[in-house]
Amino acid sequence: MFDITLITVGKLKEKFYLSAAAEYEKRLKGFCRFTLTELPETRLPDDPSPAEINAGLEKEAELIFSKIPKGAWFCVLTPEGKLQSSEELAKKLSDVKLSGKSCACFLIGSSFGIASRVKAIADMKLSMSPMTFPHHLARIMVLEQLYRAEAIQAGTKYHK
Repeated sequence: MFDITLITVGKLKEKFYLSAAAEYEKRLKGFCRFTLTELPETRLPDDPSPAEINAGLEKEAELIFSKIPKGAWFCVLTPEGKLQSSEELAKKLSDVKLSGKSCACFLIGSSFGIASRVKAIADMKLSMSPMTFPHHLARIMVLEQLYRAEAIQAGTKYHK
């Protein structure tokens, strides 16, 4: 069975987000071995300088690097990434599986973004939308799209 890991920087607190995440995680586990890895967001001052933001992103990068599964196909969610339809994402995951990879890893960075050296090692940079979303909502959207991609590959009726 294929492994999918979602690394997130920051934790969910609101019950409605936790409930939605749990539902999609449960659904995903019907198609793959799914792992969610939550990493702490670096605490920064209320109005951080660019240097403080970069230092925080570098600290987060060390944690991220330690959690990417060895040999995983790696995708970062970032505003400058490529826009894809659900069908295109399903095809990309299918291609990854056919390439011999046994796992994929997706990353949602902190509210300040992702260190450039993490982005540099990504096999794919993916954008959810040109719009801005709260990171907590982005996690639900990614989980839903991963579930949808697996459902498309399996030929279920979920995707219409």
